[in-house]
Amino acid sequence: MTSPPPAAAAVGSLAESLLREPLPFGLRCWDGSRAGPADAKATLVLHSPLALRRVLYAPGELGFARSYAAGELDVEGDLLWLIEVARPALRQAKALRPASLARARQVAALEGVLGGPLPPPPEEARVARWRGPLARDKRGTAHHYDMGNEFYRLVLGPSMTYSCARFVHPDDTLEAAQEAKHDLICRKLGLEPGMRLLDVGCGWGTLARHAASRYGAKVVGITLSPAQRDWALAAAEEAGLAGQVEIRLQHFRELAGEQFDAVCSVGMYEHVGPGEAESYFETLHRALRPGGRLLNHAISKPGGSHYGSRSFLLRYVFPNGRLRDVGATAQAMQRAGLEVRDVECLREHYGLTLRAWVANLERHWKEAEALVGPGRARVWRLYMTGSINSFETATIAVHQVLGVKLAPGGRSGMPMTRAGWR
Repeated sequence: MTSPPPAAAAVGSLAESLLREPLPFGLRCWDGSRAGPADAKATLVLHSPLALRRVLYAPGELGFARSYAAGELDVEGDLLWLIEVARPALRQAKALRPASLARARQVAALEGVLGGPLPPPPEEARVARWRGPLARDKRGTAHHYDMGNEFYRLVLGPSMTYSCARFVHPDDTLEAAQEAKHDLICRKLGLEPGMRLLDVGCGWGTLARHAASRYGAKVVGITLSPAQRDWALAAAEEAGLAGQVEIRLQHFRELAGEQFDAVCSVGMYEHVGPGEAESYFETLHRALRPGGRLLNHAISKPGGSHYGSRSFLLRYVFPNGRLRDVGATAQAMQRAGLEVRDVECLREHYGLTLRAWVANLERHWKEAEALVGPGRARVWRLYMTGSINSFETATIAVHQVLGVKLAPGGRSGMPMTRAGWR
């Protein structure tokens, strides 16, 4: 009976069959064996055969993510580069070709790989147990946002803004780029002193404070996160804006009868559930006075998609997330009674934003681990780095769609050209 090959030989052979090319990254396994080029930009380190057991039970990105969150595998070197080259193999792993089966059996024969399924890491959400749209939204928000404001401060920086910034110049600071984004939104909405603005999914209230301090607006921000609300209220009071900025713990479905001169939804639409896009915009349309404008800023994907039940993003990051085609978003806005007036893509800006967030996380890594635990910190490193790849390769994008609730006679009140708001 022949002994099994070194772990790196078996794992590397399987990876090559999935990639259909020689192993481009380094590989080091728990038995000390190595494979792949010694001068690769990154090395995949398998600390335990349990990492492979997870992948056998959940082939593809979910098994990889579970192993990474649990600390059973690591990446030394350039994680973004490794994600770029390994993603084809992770996709192929979901349905092994016959040529890969023999190599997969070699991997399974390694000592410690076979056995029962391991429980998921505690950072994984149990989405299937959530029932009802309101409960789903609240639990999804809690899973993603209620990790403590200090963790988000480390990642997001002083602006405390968790959405795509707008870099007028590529070398702008993150804070300057976020301020430029907030200012663009306010100008697109045509804000003037005394106007009433509804900020749906207001986060930590940075946009609300910008609209109040720079444009004299009276802002109502709504969020489902108690931690965000507390931060936003304290920040508004510290800025002397308590009389202009109101922050509520409220779901958008709970809006009733109020009228606003403008509405913005920034980074919120991705959390609106399946089949609810039109009702979302119908609710916001009812909240607008005639002539009022709505700006929807959201991540988009050509053709649209929802995160599959075994995807990393659904299980670990956005338990109720969904990406829509920008065209479908524009159609939903129009069906709700809004006239679409402008669409702008900020895809490249999100890649720059994420690079700044990842740099912040790495700079404060020990603090992040202490605040949220090593597993959650690793999830965020993987999520944000993978997102850089998705935006920079145009797998996904981000769009601002501006609509208006027409006044009687078809009057929009819009400027004749974009120069009117830029």
